[in-house]
Amino acid sequence: MNAGLVVRGGTLVTPAGLLRADLRIGDDAIAEIGPELSGEFTIDATGLHVFPATIDVHLHFNEPGRAEWEGAATGSRALAAGGGASFFDMPLNSTPCTLNAREFDRKRAALEAASIADFGIWGGIVPGNRDEMAELADRGVVGFKAFLCDSGLPEFPRADDLTFWEALVEARRLDLPVSVHAESEEITKALGNRLSVQGGSAIGQFLQARPVLAELEAIQRATFLAGEAGARLHIVHISCGRGVVLAAEARARGVDVTIETCPHYLSFTQGDLERLGALGKCAPPLRLPAEQEGLWAELLRGTVDIVASDHSPAPPEMKTGDFRSAWGGIAGVQSTLAVLLDRGYFQRGLPLPRIAKLLAANPASRFRIARKGRIAVGFDADLAFVDLGASSILRAENLAQRHPLSPYLGESFLGVVRKTLRRGETIYADGNFPTRTTGRLVRPERE
Repeated sequence: MNAGLVVRGGTLVTPAGLLRADLRIGDDAIAEIGPELSGEFTIDATGLHVFPATIDVHLHFNEPGRAEWEGAATGSRALAAGGGASFFDMPLNSTPCTLNAREFDRKRAALEAASIADFGIWGGIVPGNRDEMAELADRGVVGFKAFLCDSGLPEFPRADDLTFWEALVEARRLDLPVSVHAESEEITKALGNRLSVQGGSAIGQFLQARPVLAELEAIQRATFLAGEAGARLHIVHISCGRGVVLAAEARARGVDVTIETCPHYLSFTQGDLERLGALGKCAPPLRLPAEQEGLWAELLRGTVDIVASDHSPAPPEMKTGDFRSAWGGIAGVQSTLAVLLDRGYFQRGLPLPRIAKLLAANPASRFRIARKGRIAVGFDADLAFVDLGASSILRAENLAQRHPLSPYLGESFLGVVRKTLRRGETIYADGNFPTRTTGRLVRPERE
């Protein structure tokens, strides 16, 4: 596809730095990088920065089974509008959850039919499905996901310590990572029960029931068990700087652990919840400004490995009304790169090559996805064209996701995605989605 297509005049964002050069695409991949290349077709990137398209390793498109919450057709378009060309879909909130080979096959078929982006698939860890992990690995899962606290869905129960430990041992045997939602069930459940009878505001109760302590305790427990098992661990959506430090200390002791945070923890604090209401409800919750500043400090220091959206949408009726019963998930797949450019690069001096590593190179490396994540010869031509001189305000009509609900509505961003390519094909261009093909499964390399 696109043999002889040349991207001309842009600034390439590479792991080594910024490079003014042209780029030739052939057979879906980057065939040549150099000055003044010629080709039958061209993309004029003059004045634009060309990033490796983002790889969102943590989101919920809820297909099959709950496509009315999002679906891969709309979700992948929102991803592309934000500069993304690949994603990893979590084993929940699709129904049934991806806990065995049969459900993997159903999810793969659904995503192949609907997604304009390439995709990986997470398998789940729940009590009783350890013997299903090998078949999931053979099918091509990128790893396995566990909750140390209530997931919010009865069909995906939390992993008790023995379940989690045995899954870590099996994941090591299968040479695949385990991702973990790290909050203590004992602390969050007991506090939630106590606060429910004491009265007070629903938002205040929610925040008090999920303190930083619950996250720190679970991070410490998860890293200890992973270290004992010799497993690869990926801690998702760490919400505070202290959590990052705790995970980094485990890494310094030899635990094979990577650290993920999300753009909403970098953008909003507890004080925003009164304004946002259920649009800002998530777990772990938004934190105090001091905790957010600590998170930014660790990200700027280079301690954080990956930033992912944790896009977890729901229909409007599940995000309105009583805060207690509202669905706890942030809809933000379209805004991840925008947050790191505006709040990171422009406001805090986060280098552009570091952004490319956080959103593309590190995800591909950690999950062993070949030919993805870098602007280099031989890699897939997954590219995001960004106008750093342009600004935008996110409006409901700009959202490509199914439901026009997001905490980022009304937020202004400096840096605008103009075009996204997936394996050389344009899947997004200035508000349009001209792609003629769908995405395909990406599988990790296993030793």
